Formats: sequence, structure tokens, C-alpha cells
Amino acid sequence: MADAAMNAREKAGSGGRLTRRWWLKACATLGALSTLAHRFALLRFPSAAMLKDSGQQPKTKMPTRTHIAVIGAGAFGGWTALYLLRRGARVTLIDSWGPGNSRASSGGETRVIRGSYGPNQPYTEMAARAIQLWREHEKRWGRKLMFPIGVLWMATEADDTLERGSPPLLRKAGIPYEELSADEVAPRWPQINLEGVRWGLYEPESGFLTARIACQAVLEAFLAEGGEYKQAAVLAGNLEETKWEGLPLSDNSKLTAEEYVFACGPWLGKLFPETIGSRIRATRQDVFFFGTPAGDDRYTEKKLPVWGDHRARFIYGIPGNQGRGFKVADDTRGGDFDPTSGDRTVSADGLKSMREYVGLRFPGLKNAPLLESRVCQYENSPDDHFIIDRHPRHENVWIVGGGSGHGFKHGPALGEMVARLVMEHEDANPLFRLGRFKTQAAK
Repeated sequence: MADAAMNAREKAGSGGRLTRRWWLKACATLGALSTLAHRFALLRFPSAAMLKDSGQQPKTKMPTRTHIAVIGAGAFGGWTALYLLRRGARVTLIDSWGPGNSRASSGGETRVIRGSYGPNQPYTEMAARAIQLWREHEKRWGRKLMFPIGVLWMATEADDTLERGSPPLLRKAGIPYEELSADEVAPRWPQINLEGVRWGLYEPESGFLTARIACQAVLEAFLAEGGEYKQAAVLAGNLEETKWEGLPLSDNSKLTAEEYVFACGPWLGKLFPETIGSRIRATRQDVFFFGTPAGDDRYTEKKLPVWGDHRARFIYGIPGNQGRGFKVADDTRGGDFDPTSGDRTVSADGLKSMREYVGLRFPGLKNAPLLESRVCQYENSPDDHFIIDRHPRHENVWIVGGGSGHGFKHGPALGEMVARLVMEHEDANPLFRLGRFKTQAAK
């Protein structure tokens, strides 16, 4: 308006006087412009109140959320479901007996977390990422899940391939380690008899994880962040068919989603007999917990690290863990095992063999009482690598498994990776894909 008035003043002539004629003309012009501007504003920028008065409703674009079903709430499935949820998907997680249950490969009390895997593999880098994520979630949830009491690898005359091949990848991944001679190991941990041990590889910031408790913590976080959980079993039909609508469940309901992730460990072969079948083999693994001498903390997490012993058979142990005893297990693959109904009583021969071993390597525990024992299972792939791939006949179905006794520690890193692959429609590392089995067969 100031510009229009100034223009009128200039047109009025010299002396700066406005005539009545020019003033009326300027006011008329300004009124017309104001009316036009008002109408234009109404045309382009209607308010919500105006639309309401006119009977119209403002149009809001609602975001769409992909519905993804994750079958299996163990280390692989639980973490995958949580990261899918955080990427904006609507996620339904189901499990037959609940997270960390005694039949699951992710059940039990503890698991080792370490970075040493030998040469030419991706797991050291994955372990480094997993350690970072375990720490972040401990802080985020305010609970203790990882116990970095150290991991000692005892390299013997039998085979030190893992120990020799690990340092370069540990350095690259930023996982601290020390190479120790037998003479350096002895004074640090005098309770260990180092007979046959040539040297040691020590990871001071590695250690053990709680297993069952961690699986339950992941589910609690998943629910708190808006996930949906259902305890039910998928009724094994022919999931290999080229087309199927939803999953029939044991409670007579049907679960229908846009994408599916099957992370149900040793049961994958039953659900996908053609695609997986014997490529997932469940094996029986005996685990023993021995009692330590009264008032003696030399065999607890206060004085001992997690350890692995590469003798003729690879044996490992986890000391302590809230008074549960001195855990010892043979990593050698056992016989075939039915994870649903198999007998979970340890064998007398297995107990005898383990007593002999403990008495040799830890003389102070000779004839120690057996406090607990249990039979768990590994779910092994033929080459011990993970299986992460789409089903060959279903683009919207992912298969995730093959933990092979070392998968638990990688849970958060693997879940983060699988969520990215599913949501961004990417392909997994060829090392994890199903096509490798055809290549291996051809060779």
C-alpha cells in the first residue's frame, strides 16, 4: 500500500499535494488488488477450519508399513525382528516355546563371545560389530548381558591354525589381543596345567554372554518398541509350494504378512525339506557344570577367563556365572538329535571323558562334583557358515540359520544386517547364500 500511495503522490504533480480525484482513484486500485490477493490466498492455501466449514477434510498421506513375520525368537530371529521394527516395519514375532527356551539352540545359561576365528573369514569383523552393539544395548536397557572376563586360547601341538590365523583379522577389527608364550601364561593362571600347550592367544575384552536372559531381554525391548509377539508353532505344511497364503498356526489362526523371515534353527529342515532338508543338521551336545572347592574363587570368573583348548578334540569352558559352576563342553559335533523330543540326559561316557579332562587340565578340580548337566543342540550347516538367503521360489521369504555352535554372539550384528537386506531388497554375502551348496556339490 505504501508503494501505491507513493505512486499516487508522484502522479499528483509538483508540490507534493494530492488532489481528491487522485486519492479516490488510488484507493479504488488498492481495494481491487487487496480483494484479488485475498481470493488468491483462499484458492491456494485453504485453512483446516475453512475446509471443515465447507464439508471437506484435509488430505493427509498416511505412511504405509510393510508387515513382516519373523518365525523364531532366538538369537537370530529376535534381533532381526527388533531391527526390522526399528526400520519402520510392522513386525509379528512368533515362537513355539518362547525366547531362550530349553529346546532352542539359543537356550541355556551362557555363550562365548570372541573374535578369534582363524584366517579368511567374515566372523571376526562381525564379532567386533556385535560387541559394540551388545555394549550399546546394555547401556540402553540398563542390564548386564556381556561379561568381558577375557578369552584364552590354548594352542597345542595338535593344531594351532585358529590361533596363528587370527591376529591379522583381530588387528583389523580393532579387537585387543595378546600373544603369550607358555611361560607367560603359567604365572597369570597357575590353576591351569599347561601340559601340551605351546602358547596362548588372549583376548582381554572378550568373554561370555548370558543366553536365555539375553533372548528374553530382546523380546522385552521388541514389545516395548511396538512389536507384536505370539507364542505358537507353524504347522508344517508344504511351504515349498510356489504359492501359499499365510501360515497356519497351532492355535488354529493364520498369520499373513507381506514378507517372512524364518529363523527357527534346527526346525528349518522340516519346514523346507527341499530347500534346506539335511543342510541343517541338529547334533547332540553335552554340557557339564562342576562344583568348585568351598571358599576357593580360583575357578570363577574372578580369577579365570573363558578358555578354549585345541587338543585332539576342541574343548572349551566358562567359569562362574553367578555360582552356576564351572562349565565345560566338547565342541566336537555329536550325533543326530531331534530338538523337539530328543532325550536330554547326558551320556555316562561323556561325563567320564569330561571328568578325566578336567582333572588333567585343572588339577584342583579333580573329582569335582557334577552340579548340573544338560543336552543342547547345534544346528549346523555343511560348511559351518550361516545360511542367509531368499527362498528360491518365494521372493518374499527369507531363510536365516546355520548358527553351527558359534552364531549366538553375532545376534545383534546379524539382525541388523538381515533387516537391511530385507527392507532394502539387497542380496546377502555369497558365502551365506544357498547357491554355494550347488557350487560345492559340483566340485
